[in-house]
Amino acid sequence: MRISLNWLRELVEIKLSPEELAETLTMAGFEVEDIEDRRTWANGVVVGKVLERQPHPNADKLSVCQVDIGAGETLNIVCGAANVKADIYVPIATTGTYLPNIDLKIKPAKLRGIPSQGMICSLKELGLPTDVDGIHIFTQENLPLGSDVRPLLGLDDVILDLTATANRADALSMVGVAREVAALTGGKLSIPEPGEVSISKNTGNLTLKIADTQACPAYIGTVIEQVKIASSPEWLQQRLRAAGVRPINNVVDITNYVLLEWGQPLHAFDCDRLKSVASSENLTIGVRFANNGESLKTLDGQTRTLSTQNLLITANDKPVALAGVMGGEETEVHEGTQSLVLEAALFDSVAIRRSSRSVGLRSEASGRYERGVNRAELEIANRRALSLISELASVILVQQEIADTRPHPSTWSRSIALRLDRVNQILGPIDLGEDTGELQEQDVERILTALGCQLTPSREDSNHQPTWSVSVPPYRYRDLEREIDLIEEIARLYGYNRFCDTLPEKSEGGYLPLDEELIRKLRAFLRAEGLTELIHYSLVKPGEDRQIVLSNPLFAEYSALRNDLLSGLIDAFQYNLEQGNGSLNGFEIGQIFWREEDGLQETEALAGIMGGDRTVGKWSKSGREEPVTWFEAKGTLESIFRQLALEVEFQPDCRDNRLHPGRTASLWIRGNRLGIFGQLHPQLRREKGLPDSVYVFQLDLDVLLESLGQDEILVPTFQPYSTYPASDRDIAFFAPVKISVSEIEKVITKAGKDLLESVELFDEYRGENVPEGQRSLAFRLVYRASDRTLTEAEVEPVHNKVREALVEKFGVNLRS
Repeated sequence: MRISLNWLRELVEIKLSPEELAETLTMAGFEVEDIEDRRTWANGVVVGKVLERQPHPNADKLSVCQVDIGAGETLNIVCGAANVKADIYVPIATTGTYLPNIDLKIKPAKLRGIPSQGMICSLKELGLPTDVDGIHIFTQENLPLGSDVRPLLGLDDVILDLTATANRADALSMVGVAREVAALTGGKLSIPEPGEVSISKNTGNLTLKIADTQACPAYIGTVIEQVKIASSPEWLQQRLRAAGVRPINNVVDITNYVLLEWGQPLHAFDCDRLKSVASSENLTIGVRFANNGESLKTLDGQTRTLSTQNLLITANDKPVALAGVMGGEETEVHEGTQSLVLEAALFDSVAIRRSSRSVGLRSEASGRYERGVNRAELEIANRRALSLISELASVILVQQEIADTRPHPSTWSRSIALRLDRVNQILGPIDLGEDTGELQEQDVERILTALGCQLTPSREDSNHQPTWSVSVPPYRYRDLEREIDLIEEIARLYGYNRFCDTLPEKSEGGYLPLDEELIRKLRAFLRAEGLTELIHYSLVKPGEDRQIVLSNPLFAEYSALRNDLLSGLIDAFQYNLEQGNGSLNGFEIGQIFWREEDGLQETEALAGIMGGDRTVGKWSKSGREEPVTWFEAKGTLESIFRQLALEVEFQPDCRDNRLHPGRTASLWIRGNRLGIFGQLHPQLRREKGLPDSVYVFQLDLDVLLESLGQDEILVPTFQPYSTYPASDRDIAFFAPVKISVSEIEKVITKAGKDLLESVELFDEYRGENVPEGQRSLAFRLVYRASDRTLTEAEVEPVHNKVREALVEKFGVNLRS
């Protein structure tokens, strides 16, 4: 909110400079984002009178003016404005004046051969908004020549751009800021108290019909006749401009002025137009929620389609305004307006927030209603507006109707118990220079009294410390609810910088938890394999089995929690292809959620996706792509497991219908299911338009981390290399297809464990000369000892033992 210091000084005594006041407010929680010193905009600009105006001899659009600024001799000034003429008072920028808004320093100059000794200014050149295309002409008569123009234009002012926190709705008004300044500085308040206004008839054709009293607990409608629409006086226009509001006419300007002064939104309807919309002389102003499909053209010229979330003001049940947001164009005040209905109302903050959001429209009024308007000062703001309209528009107040369902005024305040020892316990010691101390009883009473609270001492607590019953003023009812709120106010006004700060006596080096350190290693290994880390929202579309659906989602497409990571990775792969980014190779670590019979479950998972040609250059392949094979994708996983020193077993699996039933494996560690790995199902691949070879995996991170937590993995032991040569043996046999290679490798390893160093499958053959239902497998076995060179007599018995174990276990047909 923009705060004019000239206006603020009328409401509260200020002894601080603008910079000091800005610092004080900022330290108290009201951030001053900018200080706009308008005094520099027209420093050196004075009042002058144009005595004579002649056309320029060498230019059609220029004039040569003789100007008197009360300096003894007239100035010769060349002016290009079309509205310059004799006998007018104008602002004159004299020689040497600097105008910061147009970055111009006035110097003696010649314009088309005629000397010019200054410049006649427009409002734009002085930094003020205006609709006039030309110089500014003062409307006042007999102005002292040579006097400073700044008081006449409202440029003898400083504007503070102040931001209030969301809980301080009272600070969105000049009166609220004045109260805060008084509490911070001890300045005397001078808040205007509008007198009672007299209603001449108090009878008429206006009635009120409030359909939802919770959404609109109070409504005051006043019928005003014999209105004379005109421009507002200069003082009112200057205050509105200082606040960033464009002056329109006296009635609209007064409603905006009261909004800024008291924080109470008001709206003026053209009464005759209301009757025209209502098609009746008898006018019923109503407040109700809109029906689906109703429409209203608002003051910004847009026709808005309404929903049941929009609160409306109606005339005989026909929409005329969005309650608390913006009025309707059809009933706005205009130059020919002769009668008014002035609305002063309270609306529920939640109802206005929903209404404003549903039509995508925010206004100064809605911003205040959303935070909460002070219900205790509705009548004061209404009287203030009526007295100003009576003064500036020469009106007659005909009728006033009130619909009020607010609770009794005795409930507009609340009492909160406050304990001095609790205050000091929360806030800690205060800095007294060379010593420290505690807040005293008189400090608490002084601060809270300055905020408008009433303190009544109550019995001392068990520690013989003072306690109070604190009565909160109505304008702070919304944000002062508990004892801790009062303690916060005490700290804020006493000054956070006046409390002691303490640091730990001894700092210690930090460390990463084991799980976090292992996850970082895991991420590094995945990146080293060429996978990019991806991050998706945890919220997804509903419709899956065992999904957890939110009861209050922001959007329908994000209304459920994901129960795996694979769906997001598949969609990301498809999106990258569609965007021309090629195949995606990535991984994600995140939470997944699902519903069980015994409640809701949550765990952390690791998933990845691989596909397409992973090589960078294609020149060596004549431009042909070579998709990743199943074994290459599996090798990527095995490489990561090998770096983590994990022995993971792959077993056939076909439970996930998104994966190819013959190219899917479940992963196991020491009998615990780790996850799944496989190729995408051809049907899913066709639906998504994906390449032939796309592979995914998903691992349970808890199982993985638990396996990595074994001591032998965390602290690996060194095993020396053998300096003696190895002895290789090949073995080939026919084996049933249903027997997996991993099972065969287990038997070979167990049988030759004393001397066997490694087992490698190097050939598989199916076809001619191979019995039906079998395949030919060839393994290379490497035998080695760490302390000697093995002899044939030592290797052969072990190798025969392997052969016998294969025949006994699987019934293989040995070929070598």
